[in-house]
Amino acid sequence: MTSAADPAPLRVLSVIPPMTQLNTPYPSTAYLTGFLRSRGFDAVQEDLALALVLRLLSREGLREIRRRIEAAPAPKRGHTPQVAHFLAAFDAYEATIERVIAFLQGRDPTLAHRIASRMFLPEGARFAPIDAYGDDDGGDPLAWAFGALGLQDKARHLATLYLNDLADVLRDAVDPRFEFVRYAEKLATSQPSFDPLAEALAAPPNLIDELLADLTRAALTRHQPRLLLLSVPFPGAVYAALRIAETARTWAAERVAAGGEPLCIALGGGFVNTELRELAEPRLFDYVDVITLDAGERPLLALIDHLQGRRSRERLVRAFVREGEGDAARVRFISFPEPDIAFAEVGTPTWDGLPLQKYLSLLDMLNPMNRLWSDGRWNKLTVAHGCYWKKCSFCDVSLDYISRYEGASATELVDRIERIVNETGQTGFHFVDEAAPPKALKALALELIKRGVQISWWGNIRFEKTFTPELAELLAESGCIAMSGGLEVASDRLLALMKKGVSVEQVARVTKGFSDAGILVHAYLMYGFPTQTVQDTVDALEYVRQLFEQGCIQSGFFHRFACTVHSPVGMNPEAYGVTLLPLPAGGFAKNDVGFHDPTGTDHDALGQGLKKALYNYMHGIGLEQDVRAWFEHPKLRGRVPKPTVSRQRIAKALATRGG
Repeated sequence: MTSAADPAPLRVLSVIPPMTQLNTPYPSTAYLTGFLRSRGFDAVQEDLALALVLRLLSREGLREIRRRIEAAPAPKRGHTPQVAHFLAAFDAYEATIERVIAFLQGRDPTLAHRIASRMFLPEGARFAPIDAYGDDDGGDPLAWAFGALGLQDKARHLATLYLNDLADVLRDAVDPRFEFVRYAEKLATSQPSFDPLAEALAAPPNLIDELLADLTRAALTRHQPRLLLLSVPFPGAVYAALRIAETARTWAAERVAAGGEPLCIALGGGFVNTELRELAEPRLFDYVDVITLDAGERPLLALIDHLQGRRSRERLVRAFVREGEGDAARVRFISFPEPDIAFAEVGTPTWDGLPLQKYLSLLDMLNPMNRLWSDGRWNKLTVAHGCYWKKCSFCDVSLDYISRYEGASATELVDRIERIVNETGQTGFHFVDEAAPPKALKALALELIKRGVQISWWGNIRFEKTFTPELAELLAESGCIAMSGGLEVASDRLLALMKKGVSVEQVARVTKGFSDAGILVHAYLMYGFPTQTVQDTVDALEYVRQLFEQGCIQSGFFHRFACTVHSPVGMNPEAYGVTLLPLPAGGFAKNDVGFHDPTGTDHDALGQGLKKALYNYMHGIGLEQDVRAWFEHPKLRGRVPKPTVSRQRIAKALATRGG
């Protein structure tokens, strides 16, 4: 093995491909780079997602977009309204784009006055909905959201809408798959066949492809890596990752032809770990050499040893490779048995090499918790690997990122925090655990207070009774500003079926304790779970209404339940009263699986009402009205039952929370 005393001569470049986040680096490369450096390796990193967006959203980028639009044959029905507006207002876009980017990067805060005036930015279709909130006497339509003094927030929201208008132009005129986050995700999400990706990659490159290729070549030339790591957390980063790999292949061939070293390209990350576990598609290896599963530290050490001639390919760890050529090619999984690196020994993430001053602080959704995701730069850190509960029936409990639970001491965690603050100059932390354990959070809070380390932090937990009001106050004292957790379907019957280990009344008491301590509480909510009826859904919304009414939660989001092949529902569907639909044939991605629920509930029709109700509840609207009023879909008229839940159920639970 390589040690700090015996540094490896090869350089490792870890890359964040488009698209992940624009306000802060996705943490996978920071984790891997920090780990490799702790072992003495020459490791560097690049965020090509941010680099691509900044190249597109520049004066020259907008000029090139216009040139491409004008050079293309005119559509028979004319340009879309978004593109027509962009062309008509191009001078205004060109004049404002770099100033808006500087504002969102925090480099020009006084521009907020001009942006908030609504007289500075060209306004396209994304601005239209906000005017619907104006009052009859012509008042400020955003006053309800930001008030008279929320100038910076209001300006960030307007600037974000401006960028979304430009994203619409890119989608209509350059690449219909373009998104700032979920770029071309349909090509990869639970896609059994590699054909859609292969066809997209074989198509002539568009402007976005060309710019990404230029950025890739520049990064490779700058760093001269021997090993390129492509970290793909989401399906929306797969297409661009393979475009990067395609360019890297050509670049490496040119380097070898000039007498240089070959380049090994490895693919890993959350998408691989969940969707490619049964990979049998040889064509993927036209782009990459190795694909690794689960925690990357041990597989990377084995791969580096292999590249240095210190171990054979037969001793790779959790690695897919291709064997044979042409029609005889097949995918082989190699996993030499070696223990994973203990969580306490993975080292401290490093953001060295990433342009922290260039990330964009956006304000898209007017949802308090969603704002934390997109507004501001957060240092990402993990309190513990995996989940200490690992029982929820909708979760991928069979996979390593959930099933292998390991922690680190509070002393080690605060050491990492202090090193990160010293490196980045930023004191905001997002703990990215699946469910941060209460015992570890308590120890962490005590250590932070003991050392006088001042940070702001937020994370995800289970709303379990161990989080007492006293613990909530301690966490707030240590810098906790927000907590999210899964209430899922607010139904004791369904919570028991989900094996959440909590009840609705327990969630009410825990969340109220956090709220009383001044901590923002966000509830992850779910609809469409197996055997969920219309009555269950109506009752769940009544519980949610009461939680907002009583000040237990301030934010929430409804997700449609999706069954995955790695969850207890996917592995044992009969226990949940459903039948799985056959998976399509194919050797590529496999994750979501369809199912038949004999209850026959129309969850799509219900979902519209749930989301509308939640949006209003977050703004204090409609908390007194009957929840049935939100279900306006034509399919539901006259078929929505009255809630069976007492309208004082949560209030009574809180009144007796000491019992």
